[in-house]
Amino acid sequence: MTSKERLLAAISGDRPDHVPCSFMIFRALRNRCKDIFEFAERQLEMGLDARMDFGIEPAPWYHADLHGLPVRFHPEVEIREWREDRPGERYPVLCKEYVTPAGTLRTEVYRTEDWPYGDRVPFMEDHIVPRSLKHLVTGREDVEPLRYLLIPPADEDLRRFVERYRKVRKFAEDKGLLVAGGWGVGLDALVWLCGMEELLLLSMDDPEFVDELLKLVGDWNVERMEPFLDMGVDLFVRRGWYEGMDLWSPSLFERFVFPYLKGEAELVHQAGAKFGYIVTSGVMPLVRLLIKAGVDVVIGIDPVQDRTMDMRALKERAGGRLALWGGVNGFITVEMGSAEEVRRAVREALDTLGPDGFVLSPVDNVREDRPEVWRNVEVLVETWKEDVNA
Repeated sequence: MTSKERLLAAISGDRPDHVPCSFMIFRALRNRCKDIFEFAERQLEMGLDARMDFGIEPAPWYHADLHGLPVRFHPEVEIREWREDRPGERYPVLCKEYVTPAGTLRTEVYRTEDWPYGDRVPFMEDHIVPRSLKHLVTGREDVEPLRYLLIPPADEDLRRFVERYRKVRKFAEDKGLLVAGGWGVGLDALVWLCGMEELLLLSMDDPEFVDELLKLVGDWNVERMEPFLDMGVDLFVRRGWYEGMDLWSPSLFERFVFPYLKGEAELVHQAGAKFGYIVTSGVMPLVRLLIKAGVDVVIGIDPVQDRTMDMRALKERAGGRLALWGGVNGFITVEMGSAEEVRRAVREALDTLGPDGFVLSPVDNVREDRPEVWRNVEVLVETWKEDVNA
């Protein structure tokens, strides 16, 4: 089998010639490569089942955690940005306003020592959530201005998208690689816009407001999905790092996430592609709903940092109807563990989650570029090869 055939077989719940190994994110190696083509070549040299993550990287700084097509604002939007050194505050405060014809959206963020953007404030990005004094969206009066920030992809971006995709598809066909596209987004976008605690409280105090925001984001998300589906990606991926059961109850998930997840899965399947969903913690209570929604593969099975995880029980609940991707923790096991811990984790993942409907991967990233981390990566790959060649 080619890597594409192997991954598609696993994602379909079937048993390929052997369990594929495809890192869901591999920043340590990606940072050593000039582009995604070299990145794929280097993974193939390692024996991995590389794939082409089209549109997933790089993303502009102002929406670094929302991959896919560039985010553009309405041409009538004016952006104001400045820094304030306020008496009594430990950190400088970065202020940003989006002035729209329907009103002004304002955010304020602490510029902590580890703030990576200088005096700039991104639109959608993880760093802003815990450092915000004021989130961008706080009430119903913010909905109409927000519409000016969530507009369809620009024609110029779509033209470049098509040109780039043709090169990626040809390379993938020549190498026998799967093309993945994304990322779709739902509640994760609302967390960036509203804040985590604030959104959770809104979901109980004013669920209709959350519904209104989700409808706006959901429609925008579909507009950003459709170009990928029109071009024929093999796998479309939605991110749901902030949609797991560590944060939401099953009933809230069923109200706020499930309808959009189901609708997106239907769109993807109509286009002849597979639908992947990234959620790395709080997965166990979601299995029934993910199957019902039509998710093909849940990406991010973490036996260490997802404290509810029972991989054997998860495999039973999936029942061949939901493929599983992950099985080994990236940060604690691969980046910080011993070679023996890595070896044991790989074997446990293969024994409990394989051989059908499973893709082996560290979860969710290997980002540290240190000799001891690379040794553990080698141990992971060697242990996987020993198993599949046994």
